[in-house]
Amino acid sequence: MRLLIDANLSPRVANGLRTSGYEATHVIEIGLLTASDEQIISHALDQGFVVVTADSDFAMILALRGASSPSVVQLRYVAEFGVDVHVALLVANLPQIENELATGAIASLSPGRLSTRNLPIM
Repeated sequence: MRLLIDANLSPRVANGLRTSGYEATHVIEIGLLTASDEQIISHALDQGFVVVTADSDFAMILALRGASSPSVVQLRYVAEFGVDVHVALLVANLPQIENELATGAIASLSPGRLSTRNLPIM
């Protein structure tokens, strides 16, 4: 699974995920730091990434488009936590949702909850 970390999360999240064995890239590493959400979605789709973000706009854009990909993992209620918690939350939960993300899904992940919804959202 290839993970594209959005600008609203620290580049250290990508580093932590790589240390844990994931293929992770932060948008800053590929010149997309100031890209629009639509541009990030297009890049993720073209390159086979799952977007990891704290921004709810990605799910809304995919729903409005009726899109079946790219998959998105949205971290929720984590602003007060540091990078280590973000990474630990992802590492602990990604294996549980890997199949859904491979086929097209939006995952909502917070310290107390994990839910997924298959794409497209109708």
